[in-house]
Amino acid sequence: MALSQLSEALIGSEIVKLGGDIREKIRQGEKIYNFTVGDFDPTIFPIPQELENGIIEAYRRHFTNYPAAEGNLDLRESIAAFLKDRENLTYSPDEILVASGGRPLIYSLFRILVDKGDKVIYAVPSWNNNHYTQFTGGEHVVVEAFPENDFMPSADDIQPHIQGATLLCLCSPQNPTGTTISKKDLTSICEMVLAENARRGPQEKRLFLMYDQMYWHLTYGNIRHYDPVSLVPAMREYTIFIDAISKVFAATGVRVGWSFGPKAVIDKMKAIMTHIGAWAPMAEQKATARFLLQKEKIDEYLKGFRGAVYMRLHRIYDGLVKLKKAGFSVDAIEPQAAIYLTIKIDLAGKRTGEGKLLATQSDVTAYLLDEAKLAVVPFTAFGASQSSPWYRLSVGTCHLEDIDEMIRKLKEAMEKLS
Repeated sequence: MALSQLSEALIGSEIVKLGGDIREKIRQGEKIYNFTVGDFDPTIFPIPQELENGIIEAYRRHFTNYPAAEGNLDLRESIAAFLKDRENLTYSPDEILVASGGRPLIYSLFRILVDKGDKVIYAVPSWNNNHYTQFTGGEHVVVEAFPENDFMPSADDIQPHIQGATLLCLCSPQNPTGTTISKKDLTSICEMVLAENARRGPQEKRLFLMYDQMYWHLTYGNIRHYDPVSLVPAMREYTIFIDAISKVFAATGVRVGWSFGPKAVIDKMKAIMTHIGAWAPMAEQKATARFLLQKEKIDEYLKGFRGAVYMRLHRIYDGLVKLKKAGFSVDAIEPQAAIYLTIKIDLAGKRTGEGKLLATQSDVTAYLLDEAKLAVVPFTAFGASQSSPWYRLSVGTCHLEDIDEMIRKLKEAMEKLS
């Protein structure tokens, strides 16, 4: 059957494929320590009670019709107030677009900016930029980031590729690494974008920056979140933010996200949204509009939520550090942000007790699942090289009581290798 070229070339989600293997093992009765899912177990991390009550009340008040295509005005007003209070960013409601989470916003942004053959710059590992570039027929300009810079790109990494580019994609705190971009690097990147746009002629497309800050409320210790417009105000003309309640309030299934940026860009994104109809549900919009104004309740929720996530991340980090000190081929970057821990399990080239060679990193991933019952996502799923020994570990569904046992099983599995 002949289908579109896009459908024939489309790459499925590697995480979804891994999830199928995990579900099959669970179906067969195995206990799997599943750290693959960038989601939350609601029994561990429920959404704020005030938000839940607001959603229920909104349905009882029969808010079940279509919302406004750009998002209800009361919600966009609440988002504007929330941005001003939390980030000191001043955006009017008509510079804000609401959708059912971040994905349709990212898709619509790519659609209104990227023509076939346009250069899209993104670093790897990163989440889904490759797929959105493929959807739009853009030219993939891939910058590989390394652990020495916490897997975040620098201006020097990007500079050789910036001439003629249409879109630069940044995410901080980053999925999959749980790391953040430094003030210095972000400032340098912004200044580089401004210089490139100043260089271009009046008929040339401008270079825009997509800044995905979905996890920005979840930072730990002395880590601070920075955004392009606060650091370099002239970037307001070229920056489109992606944000949502999905991660900050463990509300991935509630589906309320927003984008904000230059009105001309937001208006075009809205035009795309009117056709694809990926609107946040009416009742959820009404509840979110009310909740975003409850400053004390939000602070109270974040204090407990952030603490619980960090406790899990740091306990796993401490366990891996102990294994490293004991001579095992593991490592980790100390938790900075989000719900992810960047870990290194470098076992390629070793042999199992049965003499089987772990020839590739894919073999290592399978061995971890089979022998240690540990499921983590390799950075190869996020565009890193096939030989990368780094993994994303997500704690959104992690029970505290499982951590020590998981570390013990990982140690036992590595002890069987030679």
